[in-house]
Amino acid sequence: VAGVYKFGANVGMSVMLPLDENFRWYGTIELLYSQKGSYQNAYRANAILDGTERLLYRNEDFNVPFNKKIKYKLNLDYVEVPIVFHYEDFRSGCAIGAGFAWSRLVRVKEIENGWTTTTNLRSGTYRRNDWSVIADAKIRLFQGLKLNLRYEYSFVPSRRRVFQPFSDLEEVRKSYNSVITLRLIYSFNEKYVKNPDYIKGGR
Repeated sequence: VAGVYKFGANVGMSVMLPLDENFRWYGTIELLYSQKGSYQNAYRANAILDGTERLLYRNEDFNVPFNKKIKYKLNLDYVEVPIVFHYEDFRSGCAIGAGFAWSRLVRVKEIENGWTTTTNLRSGTYRRNDWSVIADAKIRLFQGLKLNLRYEYSFVPSRRRVFQPFSDLEEVRKSYNSVITLRLIYSFNEKYVKNPDYIKGGR
């Protein structure tokens, strides 16, 4: 199951520390509760399959009862610790950055063919620790209020799974977390200084 189809929450706190005297480079460490996973309804799963192609490309376990409302849904909830380094334009308050994150899995729920599976934290189906790389951008909306856009991708698989579409064929597939996050951030104790004399293009 690929694509950004499942919504989740991303909430928490962070500490931002300046790394140079000009206050342009910052290091940020965060503590977050992050909901990841995937979702695919039955219509999208079978929409492109027709005729003989349905038999060639369908990876459905026919021994499991089928619920047409939900094809597949996976909830992976993590406690996450990202470390990100930013470069900030102090005039506009816009910043870009990159970093990495360590996440610890705290909750798992998996629905397959519309029915809840026995997958949980103790089953060992999904890796408890997740490591990912981060690309990050922030725009100041008003003083300490900022809009944050982040992309995060795991560089270790969260799961390996064997599919058997035919009796004489097996495929090993790896699952990775691919997350786009849009957040509102409010910075406390960050000085905001107006500069009415600033001339665009000047120094």
